[in-house]
Amino acid sequence: MLYSAFKALAGILSICAVCSATFSHASCSFDVVIVKGRVEEAPPKSRVRVQLVYPNQKSGESGEVTVDGESFRVQIPFFTQSRAPIVDGSFGKCGRKPKTVLVTLIDADHEYDRVSLDLAKDFTMTDPSAYTVRSGILLHGSPQDKR
Repeated sequence: MLYSAFKALAGILSICAVCSATFSHASCSFDVVIVKGRVEEAPPKSRVRVQLVYPNQKSGESGEVTVDGESFRVQIPFFTQSRAPIVDGSFGKCGRKPKTVLVTLIDADHEYDRVSLDLAKDFTMTDPSAYTVRSGILLHGSPQDKR
């Protein structure tokens, strides 16, 4: 689990380093979606994948973590700048945020469980740039527990 946490942190820091150099002149920030929960009867080598979905069903950033024990935590950073340019040549508006967060328990070729969360209803802002799920997610790994 420590290796997975280190790997996730290294990935986030790499993204931040690249983006800070690329967008140092941009005024929009990065926000983060934090999903945490538990997995009951996790299959061996299973992973929890988190996918951000924007309006009009546009897939966005994603991340995953290997299940180690029963609990998981995934952080997905996203850039708040809209992709549409402004006519006057400035970078764009800073209101971009996902509408839906999909949380899926998977292994190499099988999906065991999936939960769809609404960012506005199921998350709370824990600081000015972090959306954290209001209550922990419960995913089921065994077929008889699947909803």
